[in-house]
Amino acid sequence: MTMNKDNDKEIFPVVDEEGNVVGSASRGECHGGSKLLHPVVHLHLFDTDGRLYLQKRPEWKDIQPGKWDTAVGGHVDFGEEIRDALRREFKEELGLEVDEVELLRRYVFESARERELVHSFKAVTDAIPRPTDELDGGRFWTIAEIESKLGTDVFTPNFESEYTMLFSNPKPAQH
Repeated sequence: MTMNKDNDKEIFPVVDEEGNVVGSASRGECHGGSKLLHPVVHLHLFDTDGRLYLQKRPEWKDIQPGKWDTAVGGHVDFGEEIRDALRREFKEELGLEVDEVELLRRYVFESARERELVHSFKAVTDAIPRPTDELDGGRFWTIAEIESKLGTDVFTPNFESEYTMLFSNPKPAQH
C-alpha cells in the first residue's frame, strides 16, 4: 500500500500581494522556507442552521497533519483562476459543486515555512459534504463548539487566525 503524499514537484504561481503572477515555483520550494508568496483558496461552509463545516487534515499532509481546518482549502495551480481553483477544490475535497460563494477577504498568511495569499470565501449549503480520501473526514461544528476549542491545538493556526479575524471579532458600531 502506498502512502498518500503531497507532490513536491507541483507548480504553483508566485504572486505579489495584489495577486499578480510574478513567477512560478514548486510546492517544495514554496513550503520549504523560501517565503515565496503563493495563492490559496479557503471556503467556510455553513449549513442552514449556522454550523460551520471543518475538515480533518490527514496525518500524511506536509503542513499541520491531523488538525481540524477550514472546510475547503487548497492551492491555486499555475495558470488557474481563483474561482476555478475554489470550484476544483470543493469538488476534490467534499464531492460537492459550489454555487454561490461570497469573497470575505484576501490577506497574506505567513508561518515559519511559507507565505500564502489567502482568498477566503463563504457559502451556505443544505447538501451533505462527502469528504474524499484527500481528507480524514469532517463534520459540522456549532459556533459554541469551535469557540470552546480555540487555543487548544485542535485547529490549524491558519484556521484559528482566519476564524477569529472573520467571525469572532465584534463589529464596530456604525455612526
